[in-house]
Amino acid sequence: MSEDFMLDTDDLQRRMDGAMTNLRTEFASLRTGRASASMLEPVMVDAYGALTPINQVGTVNVPEPRMVTVNVWDKGLVGKVEKAIRESGLGINPQLNGTIIMLPIPELNEERRRELTKVAATYAENARISIRNLRRDGMDQIKKAKADGMSEDDQKLWEQEVQDMTDAQIKLVDEALETKQAEIMQV
Repeated sequence: MSEDFMLDTDDLQRRMDGAMTNLRTEFASLRTGRASASMLEPVMVDAYGALTPINQVGTVNVPEPRMVTVNVWDKGLVGKVEKAIRESGLGINPQLNGTIIMLPIPELNEERRRELTKVAATYAENARISIRNLRRDGMDQIKKAKADGMSEDDQKLWEQEVQDMTDAQIKLVDEALETKQAEIMQV
């Protein structure tokens, strides 16, 4: 039975990579004092009776380094898009110009930069927790195979492989966090 055991390391790696992808998406939504279309990705608009991503009700552009614009396609939704941006917690004050909503990105003060680095650290910790949970799942599969007759040497080899994958992913999370925090603190 022990020769038949094969831990699906590709699946484990894919799931760990998914945690990293999610972390990068969360990091992209953090404002760094520079305009980015991705900062509006989490904003949902109450359009036509359903919560809709902002990029499905208008075109999001970055015409200048400190300006994001949203060209709303349906004139009737301009107010709802503006309200969704105001209530999103991004700290941006929208300005209307017909169907175009302009979002000037203000300079970040020192206090706000420190808050954002703490938010980034929280996102990174959530990614680490996800990766550790995946490691636990892999280890549980190995323990089950051990109970089914896997040799102790094979168990140690598989456990080491899972641990190496986990360590590599945690290192990537730490590097991404360090980069994001440096980007946030850059004046």
